[in-house]
Amino acid sequence: MANLHTEESSLAHDNIRKDSRLNKEIVMTTKSAFSAVGLAHKVCLSAEAQGYTPELLNSLAEHPNLFQHLLQVQRGYASITTTEHIIDCDANPFVPDGWKVEEHQKGGQFKFDASLVQLFLAEGQQNGNALEGIKLHKELAGKPVLNANVFDYLLAHKELIPKDWKDKYVFFWGTIYRDSGGCLYVRYLYWNSEWRVWFDDWLDCNWNVSGPAVLRAS
Repeated sequence: MANLHTEESSLAHDNIRKDSRLNKEIVMTTKSAFSAVGLAHKVCLSAEAQGYTPELLNSLAEHPNLFQHLLQVQRGYASITTTEHIIDCDANPFVPDGWKVEEHQKGGQFKFDASLVQLFLAEGQQNGNALEGIKLHKELAGKPVLNANVFDYLLAHKELIPKDWKDKYVFFWGTIYRDSGGCLYVRYLYWNSEWRVWFDDWLDCNWNVSGPAVLRAS
């Protein structure tokens, strides 16, 4: 009986040690998981502060090779260079079928940077007022309005569109179109869950504070 008791005690002791190791492993695993979650949260907050969107972060997750590139930079084996977005403002603009270009203000090679553009409102668009399209067109005469080539480039590189444009209808007066019926139109960008585009018949429109023209910054 003594030997049996001893063996039972030994077995019980071994089970306690196993349970202890198991619990320790579980605790360590749980702690490690919480640390990983906390780190992921910290990374996401830092990324957001630098302009990352959920879509961009998701792109990183779906393309792990991007992390390899980042790792090479962090280890000093590679460097990051800034892409220059050069737009040919002298090129012929996009023209819808049956339309023609009435006016196209050229501007040479333009290196796009959000700090190099500004939104302009004529006096008649401010303080709750609205200005007729034909009058606004005259107000913009001689100003460095951006044309449809910049418009189309931004459509292809939506990440370049300044965030503060989202609550506005941003017009590119540098190119004016005439449709088959003889009406004059200007293209614009606006935000509705994503960046969308449209043409506006500027002769028949009244333009208020929500419809600025985009210019090269002086």
